[in-house]
Amino acid sequence: MVRNSSWITPSWLILLLDLGCSVIAINLAFLLRLNFDASAIVLYPLGKIALLTGAVTLILSLLLHTYRGIVRFTSLADIGRIAALNVISCGIYLAIGYSYLLDPEQTLFPMSVILINFFISSFLLLSYRLLVKWIFKYYNNFRAVNRTRAAIYYTGHSSLMLRKAISDDPDSDIRITAFLADTNAHAGKSLEGLPIYASRKGELYKLVKQAKATLLLIPEDHLDREHLNELVEECMSLNIRVQKIIPVSQWTEGNANNGIQLKDINIEDLLERSVIDIKNKQLSKELKGKSILVTGAAGSIGSEIVRQVMKYDPSVVILCDKAESPLHELELELAEVTTGAQVIPFIGNVCDRVRMQQLFEIYAPVIVYHAAAYKHVPMMEKNPSIAVMNNVLGTKIVAELAVEYGAEKFVMVSTDKAVNPTNVMGASKRIAEIFSQSFNNHLNEKYQKMGPVYGTPPTRFITTRFGNVLGSNGSVIPRFKQQLEKGGPLTVTHPDITRYFMTIPEACQLVLEAGSMGKGGEIFVFDMGKPMKIAELARKMIRMSGKEPGKDIQIVFTGLRPGEKLYEELLNNAENTLPTYHEKIMIAKVRASDFTEVNEQVNQLIESARKHYLTPTVAMMKQLVPEFISKNSAYEELDKGKMII
Repeated sequence: MVRNSSWITPSWLILLLDLGCSVIAINLAFLLRLNFDASAIVLYPLGKIALLTGAVTLILSLLLHTYRGIVRFTSLADIGRIAALNVISCGIYLAIGYSYLLDPEQTLFPMSVILINFFISSFLLLSYRLLVKWIFKYYNNFRAVNRTRAAIYYTGHSSLMLRKAISDDPDSDIRITAFLADTNAHAGKSLEGLPIYASRKGELYKLVKQAKATLLLIPEDHLDREHLNELVEECMSLNIRVQKIIPVSQWTEGNANNGIQLKDINIEDLLERSVIDIKNKQLSKELKGKSILVTGAAGSIGSEIVRQVMKYDPSVVILCDKAESPLHELELELAEVTTGAQVIPFIGNVCDRVRMQQLFEIYAPVIVYHAAAYKHVPMMEKNPSIAVMNNVLGTKIVAELAVEYGAEKFVMVSTDKAVNPTNVMGASKRIAEIFSQSFNNHLNEKYQKMGPVYGTPPTRFITTRFGNVLGSNGSVIPRFKQQLEKGGPLTVTHPDITRYFMTIPEACQLVLEAGSMGKGGEIFVFDMGKPMKIAELARKMIRMSGKEPGKDIQIVFTGLRPGEKLYEELLNNAENTLPTYHEKIMIAKVRASDFTEVNEQVNQLIESARKHYLTPTVAMMKQLVPEFISKNSAYEELDKGKMII
């Protein structure tokens, strides 16, 4: 669609107006200086003077380009050029007048006339420009009666640019009526003729009452998450919609040439925490020029690990997954990234030892990030044998091949659900942790017995745990968004169910960091901050969509799903963890296990799962993980007689 351009006054017409103003100004200057005395006026050749003035103005206008500016967008630069024209012309008139070149008997330009002409000419040249600018402004305001009335948060340069961009856009459906200050010192003042309100609740009420604002625009590069949360809460209570705008720096880079780009505040913006600050040069050293394997590469976590690994200039990145279409899409995405790394899409199941052995033989990965896993709690509760086959057998196969082919590190992605598990999925991940740790310890003991000449084991096993990630496949937030689009209701399992949240990039940064700092055998846990009730999350998402919880959209409690527990645990307190160099990253204290015994039990468990014996398989899992106590599950019968702490 082609937008109709507004009519712009031709440059030649502006030039003619400027010449007319200069001729009028010089004549008025003489009349004022001579007190409108006709007998005195006739002594001066006003016709010759007017012609000379017009010629000087024409030459200076052509040199200084004062006529080229778009009148309704007159700026300080335009005013500066007009001032320069008048100053230079005054100098020329002074030189002509007192040189007596044109009239040896009298000066044609007395000093008083030159000064009066300067002020009159400046007034006329600027006043008609400003008049046109004001006419367009009020015309646009008249057209904007039905536009959305908005306020801009922050009173700095970026907000002024935003206001100007919106006001100058003829197709914009937004009218700026106020500013919202980030400090109380600016409250009560005005900026470009618009009132400034403080970001306090009482002041926000004034914003609605006086400025009639129904929308608040926030420059994306300005507000921190904590303040954003508070502001959004207050705005929602007053029915003020909040939107973010791309950083001003991107406007000048040409990235926003299709108009101002606004986007709604979403729940991820409010849940995101301050980015963890990791400065480990060892990570770059370990990944650069190496062959890297990522299992589960097409998933939410696996694909982000791949994206972050690509930044460290590896030689080869093997994308292993059994999902064809997502893997193809990831390959196409990475093809657009200009790096020297070779990307190998490898379709394979981690439970297929022959296929995985082929991968290790051909590509010999140096570092393995094992993200392949089944993660949905209710689904795995109904299919425990599959949980064991994928999460336990898959880990065992990849771990053993990593040792066989001399990989330096095996980094396993685990979950907070492995802590005191109440479901099959969490227990399967805990068994995978136990196997990896005990395997690492077994290799260390083996090499120690062989003597110092053999050095240390070639492969070190590291595990990292974290909670729910925002926006991952099948997570609660995308599900709530889908339910909102359908008009509700939003389904929550229990009023008190609580979860930790983190972003996918942050989770993957932890995985890479754990792989870098790990010496082998550790389970790294992350300070996840404060947990959030899922019911409160649902209410906030409903309010952010402009609806009222319980009135416009209902929240329905469906009951805990099989294996689900109310509160997740991370063991991230000082009693159960050891500190690391970073205050947000800790090492979990867990019991050591004998590898020979663990390996035998794991083999028996896998054999049972391979035959798809359900209850016997879960019973074996409970032997391997004594703290595994089923909740809301068909397997609670197996816990009878257990001492539950």
